[in-house]
Amino acid sequence: MAMNWFISTLTSSIGKKMTMALTGLFLISFLVVHAGVNALIFYNDGGDTFTKGAHFMATNPIIRTIEVVLVVGILWHIVQGLLLWRANRAARPIRYAVVSHPPQSTWYSRSMTLLGTLILLFLVVHTSNFWIPNRTHQFLYGEELPLYEMMLEKFSNPIEVAIYLLGAFSLYWHLLHGFSSAFTSLGLTHKKYTGLVRFAGRIFSLVIFLTFAMMPLSIFLGWIR
Repeated sequence: MAMNWFISTLTSSIGKKMTMALTGLFLISFLVVHAGVNALIFYNDGGDTFTKGAHFMATNPIIRTIEVVLVVGILWHIVQGLLLWRANRAARPIRYAVVSHPPQSTWYSRSMTLLGTLILLFLVVHTSNFWIPNRTHQFLYGEELPLYEMMLEKFSNPIEVAIYLLGAFSLYWHLLHGFSSAFTSLGLTHKKYTGLVRFAGRIFSLVIFLTFAMMPLSIFLGWIR
């Protein structure tokens, strides 16, 4: 009985939104760590500090375990997002010739599926460039690849830089809506601090965007060597 209730709640519209919110907040916590490690390249010390940080992330058993949870969280977040999108489409099978959006509705809040798809494509490129080769090399040979040198090589290519800038740009708009939306879905809203949550979401989105965008751009422009 309890299990049936749990499954029905989880698969309901409210349950899906709550799952999206919880997985989204978990992924946001990962972004903080990932952005922090990436920001170590701005020491501009030939990659010494960054390499130490990347080595810690690649060898710490707790981090390695969280990586597995992270992959599950990303996949769950994607699946729930697609299920919500399909449910919304099914609820309105006949498309209106002219759609009127409420004044508080923003284009990025209405484009979360598109932005999420762009982020997913970016993740495929990003993991193929760095994470998958490094983990594979660790598994086969017990040592890490020179990630800093790989970054210098990858980001000397303007196409790679453009892909990363597009990914950072898509992530910015996705976070701008998703950050505050997660709190709303979990019922953690109140007129006293809703404005503060939205402000924190804007600041967080901007910091993450600048960190991920400036990394490839700084290398491409020769500011970091």
